Amino acid sequence: MPNQVAMGAMMTCTFGAAPSMLVVLPTNKVLAEGSPAANIMDHVPMLNILPFGVCNSLANPMVTAATAAALGVLTPMPCIPMTPAPWMPGATMVLIANLPALDHVSKCLCNWGGMIAFSSAGTVKTMIP
Repeated sequence: MPNQVAMGAMMTCTFGAAPSMLVVLPTNKVLAEGSPAANIMDHVPMLNILPFGVCNSLANPMVTAATAAALGVLTPMPCIPMTPAPWMPGATMVLIANLPALDHVSKCLCNWGGMIAFSSAGTVKTMIP
């Protein structure tokens, strides 16, 4: 059974160079093990999803431009997440602020081709179906 994701959960991106931490604002008014619990709409770039160091995706216009300037040598650039869609699939049996709760097996896609996944849920005891 998956764990509930809460503030401080650690994430990785397939094109990012470093892990990042999920930020969950207390607007959902639900706590999981003392931290604000997340739902699938906690996907806002630079608010909920912070940068992953540098980006290696050629779909990212900054990386493409830097690589072209370096005569084709892949040149990573600072990560700026672009996550317009919510986390999928979420835990539809548990609602937080009338939206599906976020479990640690959910994924979020970045416009630059990266898949964001959880390496740590931020909780250890709170499991959701």
